[in-house]
Amino acid sequence: MAIAIAFAAPVLSNAQEAAVAGPEATATSASGERDKVSDLDAVVVTGSARTQRRFDASYAVNSLTAEEVQKLAPKSYADLLGNVPGIHVESTGGEVQNITRLRGIPTDRGYIIFQQDGLPLYHEIDGHFFNSGEGMHRFDVMNQRVEVVRGGPAPIYASGGAAIVNNILAEGGDQTKGKAQLTLGDTGLYRGEVYQSGALSEDTYYAVGGFLRHHDGYRDNGFPNDQGGQLRANLKHYMEDSWMKVSATFVDDHNVFYLPIPIADPRDPSVSLDPYLDYFTGTMNSPSLRNVNLKYLDSAGVMQSLHRDLADGRHMRFGNIGFQYENSAGDWVVSLKSGYTKGKLSFDALYSTTNPVDGNTFANSYLSRAQGAFGADVASMGYALAGSNGATAYDPYSASGLVMSAQYRAIESEFYSAQADLSAARRFETASGAHDLNIGVYTAFYGTTAFTAYQDMLLEVAGKPRTLDLVAYSAQGAPLGYVTDNGVLRYTTTLNAGEVDAKMFAVYVNDTWEITDRLKLDAGLRHERYSYDGYAQQTVSADLGDADTLADDTTRRFSGATQTHNIDPSVTNWTVGLNYDFTATFGAYGRASHVEIAPQSSVARSIDPTIVETKTDQYELGLKATFDRAYLYLTAFYTKFDPLNASFVAYNPVTGRNDQSVPFIGTAVSKGVEIDGMFRASDWFSLAGAVTVSDPQYRNLQNSAGADPSAVNGNQIVREPKLYGNIRPTFRFLAGNDEIEAYLRYDFVGKAYVDLFNRTALPSYQTLGLGLSWKRGPWGVQLVGDNLTDEKGLTEGNTRTDALAGQGSSEAIYGRPLFGRNFRLVLSRSW
Repeated sequence: MAIAIAFAAPVLSNAQEAAVAGPEATATSASGERDKVSDLDAVVVTGSARTQRRFDASYAVNSLTAEEVQKLAPKSYADLLGNVPGIHVESTGGEVQNITRLRGIPTDRGYIIFQQDGLPLYHEIDGHFFNSGEGMHRFDVMNQRVEVVRGGPAPIYASGGAAIVNNILAEGGDQTKGKAQLTLGDTGLYRGEVYQSGALSEDTYYAVGGFLRHHDGYRDNGFPNDQGGQLRANLKHYMEDSWMKVSATFVDDHNVFYLPIPIADPRDPSVSLDPYLDYFTGTMNSPSLRNVNLKYLDSAGVMQSLHRDLADGRHMRFGNIGFQYENSAGDWVVSLKSGYTKGKLSFDALYSTTNPVDGNTFANSYLSRAQGAFGADVASMGYALAGSNGATAYDPYSASGLVMSAQYRAIESEFYSAQADLSAARRFETASGAHDLNIGVYTAFYGTTAFTAYQDMLLEVAGKPRTLDLVAYSAQGAPLGYVTDNGVLRYTTTLNAGEVDAKMFAVYVNDTWEITDRLKLDAGLRHERYSYDGYAQQTVSADLGDADTLADDTTRRFSGATQTHNIDPSVTNWTVGLNYDFTATFGAYGRASHVEIAPQSSVARSIDPTIVETKTDQYELGLKATFDRAYLYLTAFYTKFDPLNASFVAYNPVTGRNDQSVPFIGTAVSKGVEIDGMFRASDWFSLAGAVTVSDPQYRNLQNSAGADPSAVNGNQIVREPKLYGNIRPTFRFLAGNDEIEAYLRYDFVGKAYVDLFNRTALPSYQTLGLGLSWKRGPWGVQLVGDNLTDEKGLTEGNTRTDALAGQGSSEAIYGRPLFGRNFRLVLSRSW
C-alpha cells in the first residue's frame, strides 16, 4: 500500500468562531506564507465549539490554504476536492457540476454539504439541475482557505451532511493587503482575479475580490465553454467584546457541460472512433445546436416554441447577502449567521442516451412505420443533412457507418433560500472534567420553480456533429416524408413544470467533555423538521399534427390539471467520538455518526413522487502522529447507506421468468482506509499525497416476491474504484531573493464498473502532472501541466443506459474521457 500524504493547515470553526480581540487574529492574506511543518498540527478545526489543534480532533479533517490551492492549480472545484482522502471525484464534466462521492456513498454528491463562512448558499444539496456545492461555489483569490470535514460532526453542523466543505473568505486587517492574478491556458483560457483588504477606520475593515474568465474549453464545442465570473465582498466592524459582519456574493457564469461520448464502435469494440471523434478534444456539443426549436402544447392547447442555444450552457445567476454577529461579553459566546440567496438557472445541454447504431440498421427500423404514415410508395430510408429537405444526402458509411441519438435538455429554474444559525457556546469546569457546550437553532425558508423540456436529436458520429434527417424516399428518390424534423427525432419526450416552497427548523447540541488532559469525549444531536408545499403540472400524450414527420406523433403536453403535495418529514442525526492522546504527538480516536436524509423538496413539485428517506452511518477509527518534519493520519472507515433502491434482471419465482427487470431494496457498504500525511526530508525536498483503499459493495438486496439477487450482491458499487489517490513530491530551492519550486503530481484511480453486474469495466488509469514556480518578493510565476503523457482514462460511462446491461463489452466504450495534456501559466503579484 502506498503511503499517502495530504495537507493540513489552520482553519476556522464551522459552527462557531471564537470571539477575537481584533482583526489580526483572523485576517490573513489570501497569499500568506505557508505554515512550517512543525506548526501544522496547531490548527483550529471545523465542527467544534472552540479552537483546537487538528491533532486533537476526534474525526477526519483537512484544510487547504490559498497558497496550497494555487500550487495544486485545480481545473475545477471537484478537481480540488480530489486531493482530500475519502473523496472520489469525476471531474471530466467541465468546470462545474461534477461528481463528488464520499467513502462509497452511491450518490453523485456523496452528501457533501458546501458552506461559505459557515452557511450554505442554498439550503438543499440539489436544486433543479444545479447543486449547491461546486455548482454554486467558485474558488478565487478571495478564498482564504477551504476546510473539509469527513464524517465526524458534519451531521450536527450541516443539514443532511455526511461531510462539510467550508469556504472561508478573506477579511480585512490593519494592513492593506491584496493580490492580482492572471491565468493563461493553451485551451483558450484567460482568467483574471483580484482581491484587496484593509481598514476603513480604526474598528472597521473590508475585503473585496472576484474573477472574470473566458475559456474556449478542453474539448472543441465550436463555441466558448466558460464565460463569466463572480464578485464577493465583506465589511467587518469590531466593538467591545463583539463584532458584526455584512457580506455579499454575486455570480453570473456560463459553463457548458461535457457529456459522455462513444470512443469505440459497438459493432466491433476493437475499432476506435478516434478518427471521427477525438478522444481528448472531441465532443458531441456542436454549433449545429445553437438554434434548437423545442415545441409543445400548453394547457390551453396553444403551440409553444422555445428557441434554445447550446452555447448558453449552464447559466447560473445569483446574489447572496449575509449578516454575522458574535458577542463574547458574558460566559456564553453567542453567534448569529444569516444569509439570503436569490437566483436563476438556465441550462442547455446535450445528454447521451443510447449507444451509436449502424446506419442501415437504424434507418430500416423505421421503414414499416414510415410506410404506414407516408404510403406504400415508400421504398427506402436514407439520411440527409438536417434542414435540406432531403436534398443533401448524408452517407454514414463515408465515415464511421454509425448514427446516434442524443437528448437536448432545456431547463429553467428560479430559486431562493434564506437561512440563519443562532448558537451559544460556553466552556465550564466540573469535578469530572471540563465541558465545551454548544447549543443552537437553524432555520431555512427556500424554494424553486422548475420547467423541463427534453427532445431527442439525430446526429452523425463526429466531433461537433451535424444534425441529420431520416427521410422516406420513393423508388425514384423523391422525399415522401420524414421520420425527423430538422434533426429532431422525437419532440418533447419529457415535459415538466412545478413549484415548491419549503421551510425547515432544526435544533442541535454538541458537547466536548475533556475527561482528562488526554481523554476527550465528544457527542452531538440534531433534530430537523421540514414542511414542503408544492405542485406539478400534469401532462398527457399529444400528436402535434404535422403529417410530414413522425417526430411530433407522441409528444407530451400540459393537460391543465395539477397535482399538489404537502409533505412534512423530520429527521434526527447524531454523532459520538472518543479521542485519546498517548503522547503530545501520538493519538487515536473513534467516531460514529448517523445521518438521516429528508426527501428533497423536489418531491413536492413532482408527479406521483416516491418518498424515500435514506440513512447513512459512518464509523471511523483513526491513528495520528505528528513529528518535527512530518505528520501522518490513518483513518479506517465503515460506511453503510440504507436503503439502496436498485432494479435489474433476475429470476422471479412468482412469474417464472428471468428476462424482466425486478426491483430490489438493499444497502451499500464501503469499508476502507484513508492515509493522509506529509514528510519533509530536508529543506529542499518534501513528499505529500493522499490515498484511499476501500471495498465498496452492494449488500442484502431483497425483493418482495423472492427474486434472486445473487448476481449483484457483493458486487462493486457502480463507478466506485477500490483504490484512488495521489502522491506529490516537491523540490524547493532558494537563490538569493528567488524561491524556486518544482513538483510532480502522480494521480491514480483503480478499476470501476458502469453496471450493477460488474460486466463492463472502467479501466484503471494514472496521470502525471508537473509544476514549476518562481517567487521574488511580491511577484510570482507558475507553470502547470496536466496529464503530460496523454493517458487515456474513462469516467462515468453512459449512465442513462449502463446500470442494467452494461455496454456489451468487457471495457467501457462510452463515457467521459480524461482531458488531454494541457498547460496553464499563472502570473501573480501580492501587496
